[in-house]
Amino acid sequence: MTNGLLGKKLGMTQIFDESRLTPVTVIEAGPCRVVTVKTKERDGYEAVQLSFGEVKERKLSKAELGHLKKNQVPASRVLREFKKDGEVTVGQSVTVDIFKKGDWVDVIGISKGKGFQGVVKRHHYAGGPESHGSMFHRAPGSIGASSFPSRVWKGKTLPGHMGSERVTTQRLKVIESRPDENLLFVRGAIPGAANGIIVVRKSKKG
Repeated sequence: MTNGLLGKKLGMTQIFDESRLTPVTVIEAGPCRVVTVKTKERDGYEAVQLSFGEVKERKLSKAELGHLKKNQVPASRVLREFKKDGEVTVGQSVTVDIFKKGDWVDVIGISKGKGFQGVVKRHHYAGGPESHGSMFHRAPGSIGASSFPSRVWKGKTLPGHMGSERVTTQRLKVIESRPDENLLFVRGAIPGAANGIIVVRKSKKG
């Protein structure tokens, strides 16, 4: 099989058990179809390519559509590769039952975009005094010397585009798995907005 699958973030809720209330994120995990099985002999490495989210054929390029039709897989929104774990065949369906209650998972998603932001929000600068007459509140301040090096050092924390980048949240606990509904309940928050595509895989930290 594989060590993970693709899914969609639905939102957050709470689950009650005998003693506590647990905040969870609800993930529509799979079902994913096996499109290709990469082998060491042919590709130089071992992996399993999964597809998720059926779409209309007109939304894909001819190359994407040809690749999927060659393997008798319906037009799909997303393709990703996962580590091969045991025996797997092309066309096989991978469902949320590869995760059980109590498992630890890593979740990868695209964080919410914040647009262009200043140094206080983007890099947690303290800013200046808020009192009257200061005239220095949320500016970055001095950014380097003058005659040498006569430029701004690379990597300086300055205003710019924030968010909308790949983020991995590690070692989240699976609180509940519902294979009949393709739902996975994971403790805590995960990256991205509702309906965003995410990758759920077995945690590297166990």
